[in-house]
Amino acid sequence: MKRSFSNLTPAAEEGEIDITPMLDVVFIMLIFFIVTASFVKESGIEVNRPDASTAQSKPRANILIGINDMNEIWINKRRVDASQVRANIERMHAENPQGTVVIQADEEATTKTLVAVMDAARQAGVYDVSLATEER
Repeated sequence: MKRSFSNLTPAAEEGEIDITPMLDVVFIMLIFFIVTASFVKESGIEVNRPDASTAQSKPRANILIGINDMNEIWINKRRVDASQVRANIERMHAENPQGTVVIQADEEATTKTLVAVMDAARQAGVYDVSLATEER
C-alpha cells in the first residue's frame, strides 16, 4: 500500500513557524552585549592596597601583577615564581606594546618582592610601572 502526502491541506501548511525574525533579534542582542561588555583584567588575588592621596587611574593597564601578604606573585589568576615574572611580562607586553604594568601589592608584602617585580618589568622593556593604591 502506497501513501502519498502530496495532498496536504492548506491548514497543515500554515502550521509552520518562521523563526528567522527571532534569530535576527537574538543575534543583534548578542552583538549588543559583546560590544557593551567591559572586560576587566585581574591579577587573580584580593589584596589590601595601601592608601594614597595622589592616586590616579591607569586606563591602559593591561599587565596586572598581584603580590599578596605572603609575598606570592600572581599574574592572570595563577601563581608565578619570581624567576618567571620577566618572561610573563615580556609575553604580555608583546601582545600589547602600549600597555603598562600595574603592581597590586598588599600592604603587608615586603619591599624586596615589590622591587624584584619592578626590576623584572624594566628588564622586560616596560618602563611605565605603577603601584595600585586605594584613593583616600
